[in-house]
Amino acid sequence: MAIKDEYEVARLYTDGRFANALSAQFEGDISVSYHLAPPLFSGTDPVTGRPKKDVYGRWVKPVMSVLARCKSLRGTAFDLFGYTAERKAERAALTRYEALLDDVAARLTAANYTAAVQLVSVPEQIRGFGPVRHAHLVAADKAYSAAQAKFDKAGDAASGGSSDRKPRNHTA
Repeated sequence: MAIKDEYEVARLYTDGRFANALSAQFEGDISVSYHLAPPLFSGTDPVTGRPKKDVYGRWVKPVMSVLARCKSLRGTAFDLFGYTAERKAERAALTRYEALLDDVAARLTAANYTAAVQLVSVPEQIRGFGPVRHAHLVAADKAYSAAQAKFDKAGDAASGGSSDRKPRNHTA
């Protein structure tokens, strides 16, 4: 249930595995540039409407090292990235997902097991950052609705009745 955010991306680039993979694939001096759209610094591309990526040279790696070590700020008042709409939506989606897991665990039966697996697997399709992630969240919302209906129907069929539960809102 981990969310890949700026701290995690920084860790992935600076923990040594990325550098080792480059060294294993290429010989000699390697020049790396990073194409990033930092949420607090990037503007919007007028053509695509997406955050504008800028190219950063090797000087950004020490900045990423510091950022990776700041992951303890995640979710605190000092988490500057946590104030963005994207991060707020991610936290809300995670809270809803945790409630969904509790509901599924409480109502799980042999009859609705397959539908339950499908329902709790929906977040696996949510990837990316910014507008890419938003598009996946919209698609996931539709998938949640369909999977929730299957789960409820399978549970209702097994219990021999209909449910008086209200439909869940999974909008992120």
